[in-house]
Amino acid sequence: MQRIEYTSFDQIPVIINAERLAMILGISRTTAYELMRSNEFPTFRVGSRISVRKDHLLAWMDTQAGIEPEKSS
Repeated sequence: MQRIEYTSFDQIPVIINAERLAMILGISRTTAYELMRSNEFPTFRVGSRISVRKDHLLAWMDTQAGIEPEKSS
């Protein structure tokens, strides 16, 4: 897969696979797969394909950084 540089959150696709996750987080593809297989990471499966929604990734990143999620009114 071609290396893609994301310069804003708006450029990140809605559905992210392990390869793109590795690019976004700056980790190896192997580490991305390990992360996506962990119980704490918000993934979903379609057949054997494992993915994460962009909004769930951003919420997970906030949680990891100790940022409280915004409450909707």
